[in-house]
Amino acid sequence: MTLINLPDFAGDLIADFERLGTERVDTPVIQPAEPFLDMAGEDLRRRIFLTQSETGENLCLRPEFTIPVCMRHIETATGTPKRYSYLGEVFRQRREGGSEFYQAGIEDLGTRDFALADARTVADAVAILGRLVPERPLAVTMGDQAMFEAVVAALGLPVGWQKRLIRAFGEHAQLEALMQRLAKPEQVAGLGADVEALLARDDEEGLIAHIDGVMEATGYLTNASRAPKEIARRLKEKLALAGTSLDPGKLDVLREFLSLNVSLRYAPGVLADFAHSTGLPLQAAVDRFDARVAAFANAGVKLADITWRAAFGRPLDYYTGLVFEVTLRNDHRVLAGGGRYDGMLTLLGAAETIPAVGFSLWLDRIEAVRGER
Repeated sequence: MTLINLPDFAGDLIADFERLGTERVDTPVIQPAEPFLDMAGEDLRRRIFLTQSETGENLCLRPEFTIPVCMRHIETATGTPKRYSYLGEVFRQRREGGSEFYQAGIEDLGTRDFALADARTVADAVAILGRLVPERPLAVTMGDQAMFEAVVAALGLPVGWQKRLIRAFGEHAQLEALMQRLAKPEQVAGLGADVEALLARDDEEGLIAHIDGVMEATGYLTNASRAPKEIARRLKEKLALAGTSLDPGKLDVLREFLSLNVSLRYAPGVLADFAHSTGLPLQAAVDRFDARVAAFANAGVKLADITWRAAFGRPLDYYTGLVFEVTLRNDHRVLAGGGRYDGMLTLLGAAETIPAVGFSLWLDRIEAVRGER
């Protein structure tokens, strides 16, 4: 494996992390693959370098740090709140600039004041970049998956459809395809007459018995197979989702929300107007959004430098709330990005729910920008 050189500003970055009171951690380059395959998102899953151990365990080269830092926190049974920092190599296929590069960042685990933690995360990312690329104006784009989830829930869609839309958040083409599908119900083909009849009668026990018989007759009985009960549940869900459509007026409301794109200083008023004009029960979500904006102002973040886009998301499945990216003004290169991921540590095995938010810095891009000065 060819090692790349550390950027010349790495020492300044480590000093920044120390000033911010973080604990520097490192994680193994070889990681278990399943957590990334389960939680990292389709875009990252396609670019992971996979291998296997001698015992058949799926392994990968470390594609990012957030999941490994969280696993390390659980393994060491460290109390919270805790702020970790890291700096090391990560590996991704088909990336501009090469498949091996340095990443650094901060993960804030266990801070119960969500608005404070969110504001501190964005403020730290912007302040660090301001010192690394001085005299280059920065721009922040922010989204909020929790607000999107609140709107989708308020529209009264089945839980299955809510999950589909939430998984597509931030992926414009995929989200648009799902909304077009919601405009009219569709038929599920290829189920077979027996299955269709059992589903029509809502005979779950009969459906399970039928699937069990088919699996036994075809020899489809392996440890990797889903149980007949699980297959029956998925078939019922698929049928219910296929027959679901959304009122054109509600679809228009969803599209109206996704079109919101304003400076963060105006976002609370725009959201309040949207909730009032549509009549959607969004007060709790709007209040949380307002609290975060107030915390941003208290943290010294310039609200005028942040654009809030209702449709903005990041291509990682584990985000649950705030998401953001930092670029140079009028430049598409992402220098830093992050967000809130409150469900991850529980999924990784933590005994209790641990709120979490963090950001990563793309050091090769920062180095390129510094070279342009």
